[in-house]
Amino acid sequence: MSENIEQQPNLTGNPAAEAMPIPDYETIETEHYRAKYAGFWTRLWAYAIDLLVLSAISGIIIKPIFRVAGWEITNPSFFLFSTYKVTILILLLLYFALMTKYLQQTVGKMIMGIRVVAKDGGKLSWGAVIFREIIGRFISKMLVIPYFLVIFTRRKEALHDLFADTVVEHEHSYEKEIRVDYHKRIEGQQLPEGTII
Repeated sequence: MSENIEQQPNLTGNPAAEAMPIPDYETIETEHYRAKYAGFWTRLWAYAIDLLVLSAISGIIIKPIFRVAGWEITNPSFFLFSTYKVTILILLLLYFALMTKYLQQTVGKMIMGIRVVAKDGGKLSWGAVIFREIIGRFISKMLVIPYFLVIFTRRKEALHDLFADTVVEHEHSYEKEIRVDYHKRIEGQQLPEGTII
């Protein structure tokens, strides 16, 4: 039993065109601009500025309170942490958590022109802020190495960003991004009535 296959004539004159099937989808490329992710050095300088701010708060408010109360400032008492160091750690965590939640940036980030945003583009939740600024930052501060993840991740995320599904972006710097969408062709699809080609 033999089958006859009717071949369409090659209208292009190109023998390679006979072998190429017509794709059943079309690609549509669109350009848009998104905020540029903040890199390691920008974030490091912002963090250094924040440490200066916290040091100033400590010197102006915390140390005088400890001296007036007669509490030790340098003598560690519990697991190499003095009461003063624990107070400074709490101040640091509260500073980062409250500033990030309400302003999306600390003083250092304001000066460097960067801010913390949720990956999905929504508003930062308390859960995300606690994971990022308290749990994640505490781990990063103790180990230091997680801060270097910023260099190697595509969106320049540190460990605390990965915990909280956040990214740090520039406020006024953008990158061009090309999106490619694939739309399936529907055979015999009719154009709507009144379409001008």
